[in-house]
Amino acid sequence: MDIYLDNSATTKLDKEVLKEMLPYLQENYGNPSSAYRIGRENKAIIEDARKQVAKVLNANTEEIYFTSGGSESDNMALKGVAFANQDKGRHIITSKIEHPAVLDTCKELERHGFEITYINVDKNGIVDLKQLETSIREDTILISIMFANNEIGTIEPIKNIGRIAKQYNILFHTDSVQAIGNIKIDVKELGIDLLSLSAHKFYGPKGIGALYVRDGINFRKYLNGGHQERNKRAGTENVAGIVGLGKAITLAYNNFEDKNKYLYNLRTYLINEIKNNIEKRLQGNINISVNGVEADNILTELDKRGIFISTGSACTTGSIESSHVLKAIGLSDTKAHSSIRISLGKYNTKDELKHFSKELKEIIENLRKYSVLYN
Repeated sequence: MDIYLDNSATTKLDKEVLKEMLPYLQENYGNPSSAYRIGRENKAIIEDARKQVAKVLNANTEEIYFTSGGSESDNMALKGVAFANQDKGRHIITSKIEHPAVLDTCKELERHGFEITYINVDKNGIVDLKQLETSIREDTILISIMFANNEIGTIEPIKNIGRIAKQYNILFHTDSVQAIGNIKIDVKELGIDLLSLSAHKFYGPKGIGALYVRDGINFRKYLNGGHQERNKRAGTENVAGIVGLGKAITLAYNNFEDKNKYLYNLRTYLINEIKNNIEKRLQGNINISVNGVEADNILTELDKRGIFISTGSACTTGSIESSHVLKAIGLSDTKAHSSIRISLGKYNTKDELKHFSKELKEIIENLRKYSVLYN
């Protein structure tokens, strides 16, 4: 039996979502830009999904733009705002623990003459609000801080950041890829101007995401070609994916409290199992550092037993560098290389976690016997 404990990387497609998508993979195949009936019908179903996303965010329907996923949404937000507003300023503020989709986009913008300030976080991964405010300049045009971190699960003080941004008349973008489905988000209440999300993080299909852009914000077209997405994102729409996103985000907030309570109980159980049996030191949201053992070795041994976790973001798998998130919260390279991430989902059970904890304990004990770092 396989046990999947890497739901921050991706989630299993919900059966109800798949059922909703299937007709648009075969029978309902019309191009939404076509003038005839089967095109118009698919155009209408896209607008229905747009309404579903807008409802969850408390946004207006015309403020939702469909993309290929979280990375494109982040690129679209940062580059779109930066190039459209460079006459007002060329300074952007972000944090040191953002997803590579934000950090690498910022590096690209630096090559185009923009200046980026990367603010610090504390040992729990919370951004330094004082540094954020003191970093603001007359030419600051955008603040981009993620809602929840993909490696350690930290939830940032988004409402406070939104308040600061509004006070200084600066646009505020948040990468909410990890937050959607796990946190209730009201973009108006929180002062969010742009928000990125991706369906496959909340039991929807891969390859589809969305970007919320508050009405009235000037941002440049990201892809050239057709006039789809109100002439802001060219390309024939992924109708089945959009339908799946709409269904998935609706399901994510049905019985929201019960689902979160279930996951909280699972998380509490697993943390107690790990604390009692393996490690006394926890790093964030089920991100633990196992003294004297390389995390990659743990993953390899778990993989042999059909158990799947990760060392951090799936987007950085294969990198020999330590996690930029764990380094930012003060961990040494040694501890960062010894850290594993366990992320739970609605399909996990307590029996799975009990089995995982037993196997993990055995693997760590065996690895430590041969570890020069531990002995």
